[in-house]
Parts: sequence; structure tokens; C-alpha cells
Amino acid sequence: MGHWAQKRKRPPNTSMAADQAQVSNREQQKKRIIMMILLALLLMSVSVFLIERKESDIIVVKFPSGVELEAEVANTPEKLLFGLAFRETLPPGGGMLYIFEQNGMHRVTTREYRFPIDILWVDEGHHVVHMLEHAEPCAKDPCPFFGPPPEEARYVIQTESGFIKTTGVAKGDELKYALRM
Repeated sequence: MGHWAQKRKRPPNTSMAADQAQVSNREQQKKRIIMMILLALLLMSVSVFLIERKESDIIVVKFPSGVELEAEVANTPEKLLFGLAFRETLPPGGGMLYIFEQNGMHRVTTREYRFPIDILWVDEGHHVVHMLEHAEPCAKDPCPFFGPPPEEARYVIQTESGFIKTTGVAKGDELKYALRM
């Protein structure tokens, strides 16, 4: 018989008890690993309830007319992707501020928005470079994109429709930002 077909013989000093001990050790290791995983999951789920949830960051945008807008910052991937989608209204004097990582010709859509909005594109120096009044909500694809602005922008502010007209915002206006604490 070739060496492949031979049955493996036990060394003379190995017994059944040693094999059972190895199996028992492996089972204990598996149990320990499972317990550690369960403990980690428990700690993570408890931390969700114990850690104080931070409300959305709010930046107060002050316009030259003196009007202040409390803008929720789109600072999560979900908010950057969905923005004001699926919301029924904006709070009075509220809006959303998108802060992009870099200047660019940023476009936005109103897909799944429930109300019309005004849109302002603002450059890195906080000057209004472009405005669009009364962008209609879009419920079905294909939804239009608004923009890009004629100049690069770093920020986009979305407000309730009519905001541009009632506040007298104009291209070139410098906006002041303050983080609400």
C-alpha cells in the first residue's frame, strides 16, 4: 500500500482522553468567542442608549437685511443625499445648509420633496453667486437637477419658497454664519 492509503496510526502515548480534552478545549474556545461577541454587541447597543444623541447642528445664517435663517447642516451622508426629502414642512425661519468638501459646480434636486423651495449657491467667501426661486418638488423620476451655478460654490442653502423675495437677497450679498450652541 502506498503512503496515501495507509491508515494513520496513533502514537503510542496518545489516548482517547487526550483527544476528548482537545475537543473540549475547542468547544470552550468557541463558547468564549461567542460570549465575547455577544458581550461586545450588548455593550454597543447599551452605548446607543447611554450616549446623549446630538441633535442636528444648526448654523444661523445672517443676511444683509438682518433676517436670520436657522439652517440645519447636511453633515451626514444621508442628509447630503436626501436633504429635505420626505419632510412635510420646514420649521419657521428654517432651512438646510449643504457644506461641500470643495468648491464646485454643485447641482441639487428636489426628488421626493413635499414643498417648493428657494435655493442659494454661496461661494467660499460666503457671497451669494446664484439663486433660484420656487423650485418645484419632484415625486417621480426623472427629476430635474437645479444648477450648476455660473460660478463655483462651496455651500447650498435651501429655504422655503418665497424666502429670496421676502428677504431681498441679491447676487453678491455677503452672508454671516454663526454656529448655534
